Amino acid sequence: MSRVRITGGEWRSRLIKVIDAPGLRPTPDRVRETLFNWLGQDVSGLTCLDLFSGSGILGFEAASRGAAKVVMVEWDRRVAATLHENAETLGAARLELVRADALEFAALAARQGRRFDLAFLDPPYRQNWLDKLWPLLTPIMAPHGKVYVEAESAVAPPAPWRVTRQGKAGQVFYHLLERA
Repeated sequence: MSRVRITGGEWRSRLIKVIDAPGLRPTPDRVRETLFNWLGQDVSGLTCLDLFSGSGILGFEAASRGAAKVVMVEWDRRVAATLHENAETLGAARLELVRADALEFAALAARQGRRFDLAFLDPPYRQNWLDKLWPLLTPIMAPHGKVYVEAESAVAPPAPWRVTRQGKAGQVFYHLLERA
């Protein structure tokens, strides 16, 4: 078990627990700070989706920085239990924790007409998750929505998405997408 620090907002400097699980890679502090600089620090009132939650640090950062609602989706039972424990410790009422397959959740959200202003996608590497997810993404994003993507290589999203910001830290490529 390790801990990761929330870098900004209401819970700034609070630590969340992260269990050891295959493929779990919390987004580094420096990358999160860059992301939220791109977004203008404050995500007040936004509805966010952390689709491959893992450590949950991106979702907790968004909630800490004022998001109205953050839906965190995680498949692994142990990882989801840790997310729940962290949410209770923080008293994070704005979080909705969902234990589900990411693709199934996205498809259901589209059928239900759910829309998100900001989505975080940090899927397990080398499993082609993004290729499977692209067709499901546009229907669940608000027209002005933005998507943050972490991947093992640079991302070239299909229309209507375009990369507006990108960076690399170590082996991680990170991108901010908007509609073209």
